[in-house]
Amino acid sequence: MKPTGTDPRILSLAAEVANSPEQNVPIILLKLKEIINNTPLGSSELKKIKQDIYCYDLIQYCLLVLSQDYSRIQGGWTTISQLTQILSHCCVGLEPGEDAEEFYNELLPSAAENFLVVGRRLQTCFINAAKGEEKDELLRFFQIVTDSLFWLLGGHVQLIQNVLQSDHFLHLLQTDNLQIGSTVMTMLQNILQINRGDLLRIEGKTLHSILDEVVFKLLSTSSSVIRSTAAKLLLLMTETHQEILILLRLSACYKGLRSLQNKQEPGTEFSQELGQLIALLTPKVYQEVEEQKLHQAACLIQAYWKGFQTRKRLKKLPSAVITLQRSFRSKRSKILLKLKRQKEEEDRRLQLHIQRQRAVRLSRELRLSMLEIVHPGQVEKHNREIEEKSALIIQKHWRGYRERKIFRQQRPSLTEYKAAVTLQRATLKFLAKCHKKKKLFAPWQGLQDLTDARRVQLKQQVDDYLQRHPSSQMSDVTSRELHSQAQEQLQHYLMGRVLEERAQQHREALMAQITTNIEQLMKAPSLKEAEGKEPELFLSRSRPVAAKAKQAHLTALKHLQAPWWKNLGEEEGDEIDVPKDELSVELGTLFIGGTKPP
Repeated sequence: MKPTGTDPRILSLAAEVANSPEQNVPIILLKLKEIINNTPLGSSELKKIKQDIYCYDLIQYCLLVLSQDYSRIQGGWTTISQLTQILSHCCVGLEPGEDAEEFYNELLPSAAENFLVVGRRLQTCFINAAKGEEKDELLRFFQIVTDSLFWLLGGHVQLIQNVLQSDHFLHLLQTDNLQIGSTVMTMLQNILQINRGDLLRIEGKTLHSILDEVVFKLLSTSSSVIRSTAAKLLLLMTETHQEILILLRLSACYKGLRSLQNKQEPGTEFSQELGQLIALLTPKVYQEVEEQKLHQAACLIQAYWKGFQTRKRLKKLPSAVITLQRSFRSKRSKILLKLKRQKEEEDRRLQLHIQRQRAVRLSRELRLSMLEIVHPGQVEKHNREIEEKSALIIQKHWRGYRERKIFRQQRPSLTEYKAAVTLQRATLKFLAKCHKKKKLFAPWQGLQDLTDARRVQLKQQVDDYLQRHPSSQMSDVTSRELHSQAQEQLQHYLMGRVLEERAQQHREALMAQITTNIEQLMKAPSLKEAEGKEPELFLSRSRPVAAKAKQAHLTALKHLQAPWWKNLGEEEGDEIDVPKDELSVELGTLFIGGTKPP
């Protein structure tokens, strides 16, 4: 779907591309560079322009141009290099919207692959070129293409794995030309600095090929720039991935790295990088380096932990200040409240003192006014009465004070007296309990010695008792008969008890049945209201019961239908003979009063 509010420049450019012949399309697409450069970098307007370019398939046109034969394109490598710049700038920062899957899975990998193809063709042209000026120009175009590829990889990191696994990239890396090789090595170093984790995600064969080429350039190339870049690349790989370091140390393919120590050039930057690489490849130095890394990691963890603790304390400082302020304010409010209460108490005391003074003054004035009314001869008598009352009040207060003082002086002795009484009571209880236990568990000390007269008296009492209560003797036969009788009675009792228990159970069952029937009859509806299977609830399963019920019913009917003179002389309860054919009752039939059998 085409976006609304499209830039008119993009619309006119898309229309021009659609209506122009194929050989003019690359030159027309170069106008995109001017549109992008005139838009502020990072602005929303630039994002909108990139979306318009993608929606009108101008990026796809650029890819198609890059896949064509470059000898037929107007402007040659200049146009191609500028198109790579345009393509990389349009793809970075683009939000595809609904076509995101197609953009990320198809268009971006295709763009990266086309950049590598363009680089390989430029490499071939550069090697085959004879003139120096032509080589310089081709090298400049190659650097533009590699910069565009690096810009694209910086915006879309997921493409790094595709680039590293590409055969075109490996061919670019395996070149013998120093200038091309230096550019490719620098680009590889920049790529690994963006995302080092993608190096181990590629296939093992491709990883070994990249390592072989980097080690080969380090050992065999005479250019110090390439050797320095190769050393930096190996340092970057080994510091990031432990597996690559182990591979370089143990694999027989990389034995030549041990001779690097003889190629050091003191005082140069390459010598420092080479020394670091040799130190990593040496076991002892490697162990020291690992310990140093662990020490640095521990220091870093401690620094982060201390920073976390400090930030935590700093975060808690406002709450601590608030808590201090709250406690200070509460304490200050308590002090102010206490001072206020003290002031109120003092004011109240002062008020009471003033009121008391006022009352005393009023009482004195009242007394003086009353004295003015009293006869002069009664004044002395009145003064004497007042003096007596005052003396009594003073004596009362003095005696109370004296008694309280005496009581305070005697309080310790009273406390000691009460404590002594309590201790004596507890001791006496304890001694009485011990004496009682001794009496209870005292050993038997034998009977007291009896006198002869006492012995004669006791013997006479025993003889008299034996005469009054002679012992009954029984033979063995009598005892056996008595025993057998007892056994028979016991057996008879047990058998009777079993029968009695069964009868009791039968009675309980009958009572339960009677109770159930009574409840059923009480809750039963009338015959007019009975519906369905309710009459079946009153069917009797016992033939004797049904026969007895029918006989009673027929007797009642005949008694009611007989003339009155036949009922004379009959008592209540007399039975009337009923024919046997009328008593034929089937099991499960329902007997209803007032009906005759069929």
